[in-house]
Amino acid sequence: MEKTDKPIIVPWDFTHVAQNAFLHALNFSRTLNCSIALLHIVSDDKDIAEKEKAMEESAVKLDKEFGKRPHCIVKEGNIFHTIGEVSKQYNAEMIIMGTHGIKGAQKLFGSRAVKVVVSSRIPFLIVQDKPVKDKLETILLPIDFKKENKEKANWIFHLSTRFELRVTIFKSHPRDRGFKRKLLSNMKYIESYLKTRDIRYDIVSSTGKKSFKQEVVEYAHEHNFDMILIMATRDIKFVDYIFGAPEQYIIANEYNLPVMCINPRPMKIAGGFRATGGA
Repeated sequence: MEKTDKPIIVPWDFTHVAQNAFLHALNFSRTLNCSIALLHIVSDDKDIAEKEKAMEESAVKLDKEFGKRPHCIVKEGNIFHTIGEVSKQYNAEMIIMGTHGIKGAQKLFGSRAVKVVVSSRIPFLIVQDKPVKDKLETILLPIDFKKENKEKANWIFHLSTRFELRVTIFKSHPRDRGFKRKLLSNMKYIESYLKTRDIRYDIVSSTGKKSFKQEVVEYAHEHNFDMILIMATRDIKFVDYIFGAPEQYIIANEYNLPVMCINPRPMKIAGGFRATGGA
């Protein structure tokens, strides 16, 4: 890959889930005009040569079937650190990772995905199934009382510079007065930000009859959104992995909806989707 290129990184484990991620990357690469790099991680460097050969075979097969040959990267390490490190090293535009969703082991697969996401300052698109469309058009933007929600506006702006988007803000329904004030502050900031940048959006309020995370997923499914955009919990703790942070539920949603997950830690690297946070 050229040093000036900003590839889409696809973690590759030779499964159909990884191929689904590649197909999403293929669609994004056409709009973003960038390359795709498959990343395979081994626990022992003595396995690198063997896996490099297998990776090249996968690249040839993908090129033959889908008309785009990805680059191949094999690194020693683990998924919780190496994906983020490699993506930073290669100045990646984004990471598209396949996950197995809730079937059989929601806590296992959901928490694994969340732990990988929080290891990187580069946005992750988490997918379970093949893409339904070849272009991103609609995004559901859940907004609650947490301060880091304001950062989502920046990401919507950067996406809107590349895609013709219809954004729907899905507003939570807090009962606590303090949370209501914080939600109002977030909404004022986000609406002002989007209006000044001529980004089309509408607003829908949750009912509060179910948990916010459940209503987010069900609304996105019922209205056929192409993607849900969420922030990872700031300073997420081990207990959240065990008992389930809200983003874990959304990432591993039962409807196989693609979810873009952003780490809300302050970001110093500008350009592409890697904008600086607003909170």
